[in-house]
Amino acid sequence: MAGQDDPKKAKIAKYIDENLKQVFSDLEGDEMPTQITDLLAVLRAQDDERKIKK
Repeated sequence: MAGQDDPKKAKIAKYIDENLKQVFSDLEGDEMPTQITDLLAVLRAQDDERKIKK
C-alpha cells in the first residue's frame, strides 16, 4: 500500500480497501453465474490433467 510519507495516498488506499471488502461481503451470499462456475470446472480439469501428466 502507500507509504507513511504520503498520508493522502494512505487514506485513499484505506478507503478503497474498506469499500472492496464491503462489496465482496455483500456478494458473498450470492450464487456465482453459470459461466464462472463452468470456467472454474474447465480450469480444474486442466489442472488435474497436468498433474496426471507429471
